[in-house]
Amino acid sequence: MFLSEAVDEFLRFCEAERQLSPYTVQAYTADLADFCRTVPTESLVDSITEATLREYLAGLIGVRKLSAATVRRRFACLRVFFRRLTKRGLAADLFGNWSLDIPRRKRLPRALSRPEILSLLVSFGTPARSTHRQEPPLEIAIRLMVSTGIRIGELCKLRIEDIAPDGSSLRVHGKGSRDRIAYISDARLRFALVRLASAQKALRGRCGALFVNRSSSPMKPQSIRSKLRKYATNIGIVRRVTPHMLRHTAATLLIEKGVDIRFVQRLLGHSSIATTEIYTHVSDEALRTTLERADVLGALAA
Repeated sequence: MFLSEAVDEFLRFCEAERQLSPYTVQAYTADLADFCRTVPTESLVDSITEATLREYLAGLIGVRKLSAATVRRRFACLRVFFRRLTKRGLAADLFGNWSLDIPRRKRLPRALSRPEILSLLVSFGTPARSTHRQEPPLEIAIRLMVSTGIRIGELCKLRIEDIAPDGSSLRVHGKGSRDRIAYISDARLRFALVRLASAQKALRGRCGALFVNRSSSPMKPQSIRSKLRKYATNIGIVRRVTPHMLRHTAATLLIEKGVDIRFVQRLLGHSSIATTEIYTHVSDEALRTTLERADVLGALAA
């Protein structure tokens, strides 16, 4: 089988059978296209060897100077791709005796400070309690991301029927076809969700996207990213604010409040608790307040 044919078949498999998210399929498409550009046109899959992969690796690191994270992602894609070919009997297991061993840099998640998150939450004004004003969708989206840690892609997938009648919970369609339930404890946010779902239901019936644009199509992640960035800039937040920072903020605030890490894992939809554990290292506010209470120098003077 030609490599180009194998790539097309693999992407169709990821999209139709594995039902991976469009963003994962797009990433696989880009990574495999990059690899295909480094081998002769119309190469056969069984002509790719471990030496081919090592030469590709040397080019990524030594010539193109790509980051370690990018290199790891490219090879994670190639590992999945070639293991499927091996399972089908079309290629040798190139990763059976060799695995990529690039040091992983542990980056601390970028969370918003308390003043920054308060600015985002209070700048919309007085809570809407009358029938004359519906909270702006961006306000509801921000509150949802901060309180539940929902991913931007998951937010855009929310449908009217995913919201509980009283707004106390919502069904999140997570990565890897893993659904989960997120609970809403804030009364104001519950009220806003019920109003939004009712308004959308009146326009589109029982089914349909919860967050829509002016043309009544489901909102795209990039649209919310752009609106959030513009809004944060307008209220005076200097650094670039992204939806994923709100997810990090949600996790950090929960850890600081002493919520069990297993509950935080479930809320965020992490398949491994190791992914969640990084938030135990970024609780700067908890560290600051603990050190203030300890007051080492003051204790010595006493």
